[in-house]
Amino acid sequence: MNPLIPVRHLIKTLGYYTDRRARDGADRETAARLEWAGEGLPPGLEVSWLGTAGFALSYEGFDLLIDPYVTRMPLREMLSRQVVRPSDAALDAWIHHADAVLVGHTHFDHALDVPEIARRTGATVYGSASMHHLMGLHGLIDRSVDAEPYRVYEEGPFRFSLIPSLHSKITLGMKVPMGGELTCEHLDGLFPRAYRCGQTWAFHIEVAGITLYHQGSAEMIDEAVRHRDVDVFLCGIAGRQFSDRYVRRALTALSPKWVVPTHYDDFFRPLEAPQGFAPDVDLTGFVQEVARVSGEFQVRTPRLGG
Repeated sequence: MNPLIPVRHLIKTLGYYTDRRARDGADRETAARLEWAGEGLPPGLEVSWLGTAGFALSYEGFDLLIDPYVTRMPLREMLSRQVVRPSDAALDAWIHHADAVLVGHTHFDHALDVPEIARRTGATVYGSASMHHLMGLHGLIDRSVDAEPYRVYEEGPFRFSLIPSLHSKITLGMKVPMGGELTCEHLDGLFPRAYRCGQTWAFHIEVAGITLYHQGSAEMIDEAVRHRDVDVFLCGIAGRQFSDRYVRRALTALSPKWVVPTHYDDFFRPLEAPQGFAPDVDLTGFVQEVARVSGEFQVRTPRLGG
């Protein structure tokens, strides 16, 4: 690796904080101007953003969740070595039903709430070996599927497969934070940094005559993608600056009709609070990057809870 690359990333990140107020203002304007009103979705299919990379898909009385994280622990708790538990109040407010849950990787902002959601709802959880291990720690191994790549699973009206993927190296472009497998052996050891990434998945979903593709982290294995011409691309954008030409590669591989950016919000802020933006994600810049690839892609921004 070029030793100057981490230095460049550090300089760019520090520069973000010098004009954060202006950039957040621009991102708020972009989010409002491009707010998604369900374009590209067939009648009866509802897609709700749960913040971070989380979504709830509802169709014909069946609910499929993706990376549901609603607890939103404060930053000070994330930096501690204390066990952080799912928030009953947040789950009561935001998660009312689930039949199946897809988990892209096992960082806390994707996986922390999943075992409790499965316990409450009886949902089946699909994910990596690390997710399977986490479910076992909670005594829920019977609700967990250690998924096989590309195998088509069916839950109600949904057909989906898990696509091998990667997590962006957001530690100055050098490594994945909290990389490796989740190996904690006791619940009392599940402090935030114990939620190791594990295998990373993307999801291809078919329902109601359309296809959706969910990429929860801004990196991918180009040759692993087997689906083109998807209808809706739920595109994680946090950390994309550390992945070479990520936006161009993803759009070229998937050729989506609608592009819905996600994982750009401040996930240390409660969902009921006014939306904030994650540091240096640059939602406005993402929209411009998409336009530079092709003006044919339609970008829409999700509304929290909507």
